[in-house]
Amino acid sequence: MWNLFKIIGRNVIWGLMLVLIVSNSGIPSLKLREIVRVETRWVEFDYVSWTLETIWQKTAQISLGTQRYMDETQQAVVVRRYFELINDQRQVRDTINNIYADPSVTNPQVQAELYLAQQRLIQNELEHVSLLAEAILQHQVSFVASANQLGFIHQPVPPVQYHTTSMPYALIVSPRDIIRQDADISLLPDLSLDQIVALEKQVETTLNLSALVVPIGGVGVYPTMVMETSSLNWLSEVVAHEWIHNFLTLRPLGMLYGQSSELRTINETTASIAGKELGYSVIELFYPSLLPPPIEESETESNDEMATPQEPPAFDFRAEMHETRLTADALLEEEKIEDAEAYMEQRRQLFVENGYKIRRLNQAYFAFHGAYADQPGGAAGVDPVGEAVRSLRAQSSGLDAFLKRIAWVTSFERLQQLVN
Repeated sequence: MWNLFKIIGRNVIWGLMLVLIVSNSGIPSLKLREIVRVETRWVEFDYVSWTLETIWQKTAQISLGTQRYMDETQQAVVVRRYFELINDQRQVRDTINNIYADPSVTNPQVQAELYLAQQRLIQNELEHVSLLAEAILQHQVSFVASANQLGFIHQPVPPVQYHTTSMPYALIVSPRDIIRQDADISLLPDLSLDQIVALEKQVETTLNLSALVVPIGGVGVYPTMVMETSSLNWLSEVVAHEWIHNFLTLRPLGMLYGQSSELRTINETTASIAGKELGYSVIELFYPSLLPPPIEESETESNDEMATPQEPPAFDFRAEMHETRLTADALLEEEKIEDAEAYMEQRRQLFVENGYKIRRLNQAYFAFHGAYADQPGGAAGVDPVGEAVRSLRAQSSGLDAFLKRIAWVTSFERLQQLVN
C-alpha cells in the first residue's frame, strides 16, 4: 500500500509541475491572451481536472504492472489487438451512422441493433486493453529513449507517460498585419462546427485579429495527451514527440517555450525531429513488419533521345503551401492586408480542388503550422530558425548530443552560435 501511495504522489507531482507549462501553448503576450479569453472562458478545456483523473487511472495500471510479466511477443500481440479494436470500432460506428442517415430506413433503431450490441462489446474490451497497450508502448518508447542516452540510470526523466483521449481544440490568434502566434487557448473537444465558426468570427470582429480553431494531435502536459489513431507508426512518433516536450520543459529551452515565436519554433521543430527518430526506432525494434518500404531511386535513361516524356508532376502540397506563405508574407509586408487575405482564400480553394480540405487559410493558420519546421518548405515560409535546428541535428554525432545541446538554447542567436 505504501508503494502505491508513493507512485500516486510521484505522478501527481510530475503532473502538476508539467501541467503548469502546457508545451504546445506558447503565450507571447499574456495581456492579449487574457483579452481573447473574455470570448473563450465558457468553452476552455480544464487541464487540471483531466490530469488528476488520468494520473489516477495510470497509477492503477502501474500498480498492477501487468506488462512486466509479458515477453515482447505477448506485448506486441496486445498492442496489435488494441489497434484492431480501434479499426473495428470505427467501422461499426460508420455503419451505425449510415443506417441512421439513410432516409429509406424506417426503423433505424431496430436495423442498427446488432451493430449497437457489437459496439458495446468492442468498447468493453477496449476499456481493458487500452491502458495495458499504453503501458506497453510507454515501456517501448522508454527503452528507445534510454538507448539514446536520454535519461538517468537507464530511465527517461521524466518517465514516459501518455494517455489516449479526446483532444481539445486550440484557438490560435495572430495579428492581421503580420503572421505571428500571439495566443493559443485550449478549448473543449466536443465543440460543434457552428460554435467554432461563431467563436472565430467573434474574436476577429471584436479584436480585429486573425483567428483559427485547429485540431491537435498531442499536448505536452503530464501525462501527455494523444489523439486516438489507428496507426501505430503515427502514435509512436507522437508519443515520443510529446515526451520530448516533457524532457525540454525541465530545461531552459522548454521553460522559455512562449517567450518568442523563434523559441516556439525551436521547441516544436526539435520535438518533431526527435519524435520521428524515436518513433521510427520503436517500430524498427518492436514492430519491424510495419516499417515503410525503402524509397527506390528512379531509373533514368542514359540516352536523352531514348527517354520517354515525363508526366506532369502531381500537386505538391508542401511546395504550393510554401509559395502561398511567401506571397502572403510579401503582401503583408507591403501593408496590403485585405489583398493578402483575399489571396490566401483563393489559394485555399486551389488546395480544396486538389483534395486538401482546408477549412480556413489565414494568418493564424500559418502562425500555427509554420512552427513545425522539421522539413524545409511548407507553411514555414522563409525560416532561418527551422533551418538552424535541422543544421544542428546534422552536425551532432547522435540524437542525445543534439538534444543535450539544444535543450540549453535560450535564444535564436544562441542557436546560431552553436550551428556556426
